[in-house]
Amino acid sequence: MSEMDDLAAFAILIEAGSFTLAAQQLGCSKGQLSKRISQLESRFSVVLLQRTTRRLSLTAAGAALLPQAQALVVQVERARQALARLKDDMAGPVRMTVPVSLGETFFDGLLLEFSGKYPEVQIELDLSNSYRDLSRDGFDLAVRSEVGNDERLVARPLLAWHEMTCASPAYLEQYGEPLTPQALVEHRCLLNSHYSGREEWLYHQQHELLRVRVSGPFASNHYSGREEWLYHQQHELLRVRVSGPFASNHYSLLKKAALAGAGIARLPSYLLQAELADGRLRWLLRDYQTRRMPMYLVHPYQGGLPKRTQVLADYLIGWFKRSGEALDRLQHTT
Repeated sequence: MSEMDDLAAFAILIEAGSFTLAAQQLGCSKGQLSKRISQLESRFSVVLLQRTTRRLSLTAAGAALLPQAQALVVQVERARQALARLKDDMAGPVRMTVPVSLGETFFDGLLLEFSGKYPEVQIELDLSNSYRDLSRDGFDLAVRSEVGNDERLVARPLLAWHEMTCASPAYLEQYGEPLTPQALVEHRCLLNSHYSGREEWLYHQQHELLRVRVSGPFASNHYSGREEWLYHQQHELLRVRVSGPFASNHYSLLKKAALAGAGIARLPSYLLQAELADGRLRWLLRDYQTRRMPMYLVHPYQGGLPKRTQVLADYLIGWFKRSGEALDRLQHTT
């Protein structure tokens, strides 16, 4: 037993008034308790108790030590209660709604990594592309691409994703690789029926750096390259009419069709990390950009989230951060 344990035993002994009652509370024998008090006295080189057959009385040293020992017992009890409250707050359900394709990407992590660390948290995952009113429908968390101006909600940014044009090596071997968006009109494209304009794919080129040599009657010596002016030029938005053999409102089905070699698809960047890394899909038209879409973690406004909701929110923020960093590395090396 540690010195702190012996101090707590001393306080409990004085509160109980007898070795018998105190030993019962501590779950030890009278002899063991007596030995602990003797060890405490030996450590401080003082006598704490005057022992008789009928009663215990404190010496001056014991009276001086008692308040400190009692304070220690109070602190231990407070710590126990705090941990008990934390455990109660951790146990229970967390209801979360996310878009279908996105939920499928981090489901394995929720099931294995998060649930392994927090087995008492019960996750109810609603996969839906429909808008859910969090307060009315009883959801604790949501992942959304738009948050609007709802003052009832708190939104935290997760990442910005964009659609990547991709196809399988088998498809490209058979049909060739489009080098410009305009070339897509000759290809089999996999369409997203969730969008009304599914047959119109939009692209614009990355900024092009223009270097212009200039001259004039006056110059400042502040810049060494003063005769060269640099500009970034934004190219015109390209609208391409495409067609193909298959359409779906489900990104995961479009990805399966692309993996099977059925055609060229435009899929969210968060959905392609593994397939691009192992070569099952290739990123096409890298010199042409598509619009970036923000993603937010949303929860109803309240004074403080329950601990079980907070740890799940923290896990998702960390997951998206790791996923985004991995995708950035992949895009710079692919």
